[in-house]
Amino acid sequence: MGAAPAPGRFVVFEGGESVGKSTQAAWLATRRGACLTFEPGDTRLGRELRRLLLDERAGGLSAVTEALLMAADRAQHVAETIRPALEAGRDVVCDRYIGSSLAYQGYGRGLRLDVVRELSEIAAVGLWPDLMILLDMDPLQARARDDARDDARDGARDGAREDARSDRFEALDEAFHRRVRDGYLELAAADPGRWAVIDADRPAPVVRDDIAAVVADRLGWK
Repeated sequence: MGAAPAPGRFVVFEGGESVGKSTQAAWLATRRGACLTFEPGDTRLGRELRRLLLDERAGGLSAVTEALLMAADRAQHVAETIRPALEAGRDVVCDRYIGSSLAYQGYGRGLRLDVVRELSEIAAVGLWPDLMILLDMDPLQARARDDARDDARDGARDGAREDARSDRFEALDEAFHRRVRDGYLELAAADPGRWAVIDADRPAPVVRDDIAAVVADRLGWK
């Protein structure tokens, strides 16, 4: 009987809205041949929870309800996708994880950090990433960049573009997004061995080079 596969490594991309997490996570997963996943919504249950969490038309949610739904999504995600991949020896690259709950529901919504952390750890059964890459950018700069991309895509529609923003979090005010950014930076400063902060306000290939250097240094990924 052969030896069991070595556990895979677990890398998470974190950050505010429109900083390029999904693009860079997909690039790294492809480069590494890793399992690419995301939160919330990358399970059958998660898709329903994502609709409730992100769609403005789904109605108002209290901060506590929001945190509980995020935890439910994470519990299923870890059980169904992340842990099985890691135990099979596959690396996992995830777009958002526990750091997002701490930044958004903790710092952003004002829930107690220790409560959000404990809830997340219960959901994840103690599974923390080997590395959390924070793509950092001023929220106004990120929003302006996203708006410019929308305008470029939709400029041919005679100026009558329907606003596609249905994300409850994107629609929140600047003060919320600044609290989230400050929270992320505080979390990263408190645990530099697990976090790496990368300036995302630069061209994507330049950011990508820094990510490649970080994963090479921290995880030995070439």
